[in-house]
Amino acid sequence: MITQSMKRIALLATLVAFAAMLASDVSLFAADRGTPAEAKIMLQQAIAHYKSVGRKQALTDFTAKKPPFGDRDLYVVCFNSEHIVIANGGFASHVGSRGDTMLDMDGKGVAEAAWKAASATGEGTVRYRWLNPATRTMEVKMTFFARVGDDVCGVGVYSPI
Repeated sequence: MITQSMKRIALLATLVAFAAMLASDVSLFAADRGTPAEAKIMLQQAIAHYKSVGRKQALTDFTAKKPPFGDRDLYVVCFNSEHIVIANGGFASHVGSRGDTMLDMDGKGVAEAAWKAASATGEGTVRYRWLNPATRTMEVKMTFFARVGDDVCGVGVYSPI
């Protein structure tokens, strides 16, 4: 005979198993996304690469996502002083287009915001909504930008929230 106590124990065991399954799914989901620390490291690597191999080769490598410049949803994007996209590892088709057509949540161009953020101290952070190439959904993105040569380059992280 199954008692009320046994039913509670079975229910509790089921809930614990379900919670464990959810936790593992969340950790797998998180592993598919870059972190802010990883984005900052990739940006530093991009700056060093730009200075080492020169502008032309670096921009080509960034757009091609040549390792280590593409990892999951992390990639390098660069704008020139005229706000033209000159490298984009997430959306190569955007290279050559005006970066100000990419609008942030306030309706300002991402390239303009990147230049403003990086102008005062040489680096800065911009938040905006953008298509995540890994999930193909619109998500909030936080991109870390830095001046390198005559350009501004950045690496950002996506948040599904």
